[in-house]
Amino acid sequence: MKSLLKSTHLKNLTITVTVLILLGSLAFLTHRYQTETDLTVNARNTLSPASFKLLEALDAPIHVSAYVRPALPIRQQITQLIERYQHYKTDIKLEFIDPETDPETARVLNIGSQGLIVVAYKGRTEKIKFLDESSFTNALLQLSHSSQRWVSFLAGHGERSPEGVANFDFGTFSKELARRNINAQSLNLAQVASIPDNTSLLVLTAPSVPLLSGEITIIQDYIKQGGNLLLLTDPKNEHLSAIEQQLGIAKLAGVVVDTSSSLYGIDDPSFVLVSEYNRHPVTKGMQSITVYPVNSALTIAKKTEFTAEPLLKTIEQAWTELDEIKGKIKFDKDTEEVSGSLTIGMALSRNLGKTEQRIVVLGDGDFLSNTFLGNVGNLEMGLRLFNWLTHDDQFIDIPVKVAADNKLQLSTTAIAIIGLGFLFVIPFGLIASGFFIWRKRKRR
Repeated sequence: MKSLLKSTHLKNLTITVTVLILLGSLAFLTHRYQTETDLTVNARNTLSPASFKLLEALDAPIHVSAYVRPALPIRQQITQLIERYQHYKTDIKLEFIDPETDPETARVLNIGSQGLIVVAYKGRTEKIKFLDESSFTNALLQLSHSSQRWVSFLAGHGERSPEGVANFDFGTFSKELARRNINAQSLNLAQVASIPDNTSLLVLTAPSVPLLSGEITIIQDYIKQGGNLLLLTDPKNEHLSAIEQQLGIAKLAGVVVDTSSSLYGIDDPSFVLVSEYNRHPVTKGMQSITVYPVNSALTIAKKTEFTAEPLLKTIEQAWTELDEIKGKIKFDKDTEEVSGSLTIGMALSRNLGKTEQRIVVLGDGDFLSNTFLGNVGNLEMGLRLFNWLTHDDQFIDIPVKVAADNKLQLSTTAIAIIGLGFLFVIPFGLIASGFFIWRKRKRR
């Protein structure tokens, strides 16, 4: 009997020691080797294959500076997202900075109330206002490009200068382009009789005086030969009408009026706000509002050699105001004024065999100026336009991952049943069962 107890005790001891050794080994292995499994329905906590492939190609450290106030809960969301990237690329450094401790940097970077994220790679930087996998991966994709591009801004006719510091100039935007290896240069066709061969994009910005006939011919030939073009016009500016006619673009008379701008604290109804965008590579994934002061509405000819797509449109309540915009204004039906969702931006393209010609015409020339560039998403829209027009539009389309069935919609009847159940049925049932148990025990 004693030998049997001793054998059982030894057996139990052996099993206990074996289990402890196994648990200790597992603890050691989990500390040494980490593995994760995403059990969510659509793997929303795991990076997409496109992001992982891009991280493999990046051979230098990445520094992420998040200018976010400590009290905002978005800090935790940023940390969680960056940790996913750090799992595949360990030399990604995340740093949180309180913008209130460095007001000068906050002013220079135009940091708003929701903060700003600056991603640095190999001396180049990208700014992100809304952080998710798609925006962060595409920022890294932009930073990975090392080839330089040249953009020529037509000059010599009172146009907005890419080097200028005046309110209407594009100096600030040109600096943003330079940070992305896009070099802006002024082009005076009175001094240079042709458009340089290294020009990836020609920009025309509403000249204040007419162009010479020879200059117009050079630009028209550039378009015929498949050159990419960004044309920024203004109401009542007719100095580029010959180019607009070549493209099949016409401007409606008057200034576009958007009365919804007052909802955003803008008292001038000639400021058009766009928050919803047509489906186009330029605006894919665009979530920021953009502001366009003093616009012309655009139409496209029925017969044109270009494929035309509306890029920017107003709300349905907008119209073209023919009179001076002051005091109370309203749409006049019995005039040439046009109401409805008006096009203020048009994207044109043409297949030329091996390449695609790309042209954008906007009815506003101010939204990228030094004065208005900092308005909400204007900088982002400008960069998107230039990337698409220079054929640097290899953005990665990463769908937003959301939890499946994260909303429960109940009918009025179902809500009433649940409410009555919690208020009356369940409490009455508990009372009844308690009374029944009490009665049963009392009879014993």
